[in-house]
Amino acid sequence: MSAEPAPRREVVTGEPRRVRPLPRYRTQSEIDEQTALGGAYVRSLMRGQLRAGLTAFTVLAVVVGTLPLVFEALHSAALVWAVLGFAAYPPLTLIAWWYVRRAERNERDFARLVEGRPTP
Repeated sequence: MSAEPAPRREVVTGEPRRVRPLPRYRTQSEIDEQTALGGAYVRSLMRGQLRAGLTAFTVLAVVVGTLPLVFEALHSAALVWAVLGFAAYPPLTLIAWWYVRRAERNERDFARLVEGRPTP
């Protein structure tokens, strides 16, 4: 009988399994504790979102408000239906696209401010 060597033990090393809590940034704690500074941060986000919404609404109102003038100038029922059916949608789509991009940029800037990351 031959003597078999004892199985070799291997030690696995790696990162500790415990998850360390992320450091809390001052801005996050200001918002969480609802201090005056945190309120100012949130108000600035809300003001930016309101500004984007009012701008989109104003442009939409101008586009929709000028449609009766366009219809009066056309003098043709077929052209009126063409404007309503086709020509009105691209400006509406562009307004919606701009608004979504602006709102996302406001939120991204706010998150960057809260996390303490520098602006690019």
